[in-house]
Amino acid sequence: MSHIGIDLGGTKIYGVVLDDGNVVREAKRKTPVRGGPMGVVDAIADVVSQLGGTDGVTGVGIGAPGAVDALGVVQRAPNLPGWDQPFPLGGAVSECLGGLAVAVDNDVNVGTLAELRLGAAQGSADVLGIFVGTGVGGGVVLDGALRRGPTGVAGELGHMVVRQGARKCGCGGRGHLEAYAGRWGMEKRARRLAADGQDSLLVELGKKNRLTSSSFAKALAADDEVTVELLEEAVAALGTAIASCVALLDLDTVVVGGGLADRLGPGFVERVDSAAREQLFLKDAPLRVVPATLGDQGGAIGAARVALESVDGADR
Repeated sequence: MSHIGIDLGGTKIYGVVLDDGNVVREAKRKTPVRGGPMGVVDAIADVVSQLGGTDGVTGVGIGAPGAVDALGVVQRAPNLPGWDQPFPLGGAVSECLGGLAVAVDNDVNVGTLAELRLGAAQGSADVLGIFVGTGVGGGVVLDGALRRGPTGVAGELGHMVVRQGARKCGCGGRGHLEAYAGRWGMEKRARRLAADGQDSLLVELGKKNRLTSSSFAKALAADDEVTVELLEEAVAALGTAIASCVALLDLDTVVVGGGLADRLGPGFVERVDSAAREQLFLKDAPLRVVPATLGDQGGAIGAARVALESVDGADR
């Protein structure tokens, strides 16, 4: 019994065929910058075709950026060009694939589900997934099931306030975790410091293009002062957010992944772990803060699991 999982990102669409928990095929292509939602639907269909089509496939799952409701409607996707209005992605892809069942969820939710079922959070029932990249996303698992909330945005950890009235976030709010731990927020801060006369290797690395996770890793390896300071702030902010979530939900496992966390390695996650433990209400709480293990495949694997669990009613 096979399921297809699609990880829809701002720059690429990556798909896998999952058969009994194993990835047996994979394919990818660039996310179209023209054509709006229907252009993306056609691109997803192309990836499905590259994966061998739908013969023998029970369902398709899609992890999409932004707010996704229970009907598979992407309510808001700021990272996808031309998505100015809510769009029924699940229904449109299903129609394009001849009526095959299609389930859609937020991309961080599906990444968290993948780590729960097949990755670092196996065996846990109450989990927080944190994915640190351009921004910061979160997914929450309670009693073994994803918590989506009435509007589908449960776990939006990046917009948790960690410093009241402080640094401005890309969403317009202030003091949000994403402003301190997201790559975009840290890049913005580094450029502002450079404008004020505090040079850094980060700005040199980002002269022509936006900074990547590798840029931060290189600057940290060179002991760049600004990079060290920015990452210290990121670690502290992540620790505050985790401790707050644990106090609210009594979680036993936190999985930290995403491009920036993956590139900085286990040492970064260990620092986040220490920062969180310093702020726990119960200092001896049996909390695990661990690196994600599924890497770039996690989103697509999780999307396939969403298809499995929504279409077949499976929970493991």
